[in-house]
Amino acid sequence: MESKDLDERRARAPLSVSARAIFEHKGCGSAGGSGKASCGSSMAPADMAPGVWEKIKNHPCYSEEAHHHYARMHVAVSPACNIQCNYCNRKYDCANESRPGVVSERLTPEQAARKTLAVASAIPQMTVLGIAGPGDPLANPEKTFKTFELIAREAPDIKLCLSTNGLALPDYVDRIKDLNVDHVTITINMVDPDIGARIYPWIYYQHKRHTGRDAAQILHERQMQGLEMLTERGILCKVNSVMIPGVNDRHLVEVNKAVKSRGAFLHNIMPLISAPEHGTVFGLTGVRGPTAQELKALQDRCEGQMNMMRHCRQCRADAVGLLGEDRSSEFTTEKVMESELAYDGAARRAYQAAVEDKRNEKLAAKEAELESLRGRGADIAILVAVATKGEGRVNEHFGHAKEFQIYEVSALGAKFVGHRRVDLYCEGGYGEEDTLPTIIRALNDCTAVLVAKIGGCPQATLKQAGIEPVDSCAHEFIDAAAIAYYKTYIDRVEKGEITHLPKGDAAIRQGAYVAA
Repeated sequence: MESKDLDERRARAPLSVSARAIFEHKGCGSAGGSGKASCGSSMAPADMAPGVWEKIKNHPCYSEEAHHHYARMHVAVSPACNIQCNYCNRKYDCANESRPGVVSERLTPEQAARKTLAVASAIPQMTVLGIAGPGDPLANPEKTFKTFELIAREAPDIKLCLSTNGLALPDYVDRIKDLNVDHVTITINMVDPDIGARIYPWIYYQHKRHTGRDAAQILHERQMQGLEMLTERGILCKVNSVMIPGVNDRHLVEVNKAVKSRGAFLHNIMPLISAPEHGTVFGLTGVRGPTAQELKALQDRCEGQMNMMRHCRQCRADAVGLLGEDRSSEFTTEKVMESELAYDGAARRAYQAAVEDKRNEKLAAKEAELESLRGRGADIAILVAVATKGEGRVNEHFGHAKEFQIYEVSALGAKFVGHRRVDLYCEGGYGEEDTLPTIIRALNDCTAVLVAKIGGCPQATLKQAGIEPVDSCAHEFIDAAAIAYYKTYIDRVEKGEITHLPKGDAAIRQGAYVAA
């Protein structure tokens, strides 16, 4: 009883001056402007404390640059959840949806470990094993930790990662540390219980169901306590927040400040997925998701305080592969149990060393283009969409793209700011004209789209919509290609050939097709 009271007092107490000093610099070697820690998703080794780079350099969720090269997988071993969210509907056997809480198979820890070895053997760039559902990993602690123990024993080179709502987190921080789980994501949508009461109908805590403001207050206190405990132990923490227009969109600035002050490494503000067919409370009551520019504006505002993750794909709880792709159908339980495992750690290390060589080549190309950009286009920034299938290159056909990556390009260079899911334009070799308007709505705020190849019909339609199709940079590195396009754009503006005009808003596509 005394321990419980102590925990509760600690959760409610303000941070001490010394604790704040620790959290302000946890994981970071320097500080940027406006109090921003210089250790975000696209930073380089010199921008962070020793040891942190090794933790993030090949983690596709913690490093935007790494997500072009490295893959992750999630194993669905934790079906139960201890809270209810108005934006969540956990569904099974739903192969064509890509959103959290959706899985096709639930696994035992033993099945999950075998599947992990099978995937790592087939996909040498798979570096991270995460447990993110379909419920909450810490509402299923024995299954979660048993899975981690098995994988750590059989494949010690794979990073372990978990995502949690944080309610049970303070109870398991030491176990997380003991298992060398270096990355924990906490979903934190509020620091004001009155707002939280609109997001969470109930929580289940200490053998009792709590509702309303009381539930949100308990959840808030436990989340803050868990975050502090993790950062004190040197565990990297990413905070996920769902942007819910009219509920917490403005409030997320306060959430951003609160998690930064407690040492969060990265903040990921995600759009609400609220299509009615998903069956969530928000979806069925007409709460909309944000537009692309609403989301970007909030992310930009919060980035003044800490670095933002903008490459999140809101993955399924059983996703496999690079971010933006799902290869889980290749690794069903039946297939995995029948296959012969050939886990080769040396071959994986050699493959990843080759990937690092490619990353260095990409960086050199970017720096060369940046040098020629000095002093150009000081007042102009544009958005450019890119069709890519990985390796940081413009290497996808327009008609084969299931998503476009979005870069903001200015005199400072090319900055990744998000992605837009779309329906496939080409099915079986034929263009689907009905899908073109949806693609244009997704790219409506972009000046150009960089592709490896594009047909005549979509070229003409894009041009009519004010989006310039560019296929002259096929297979070049994205950053260098985007900067090169920007220079030609500025040249035309300066010569009076075109006029730089503000673009409109764009739609964030929900429930996009996921290839089997």
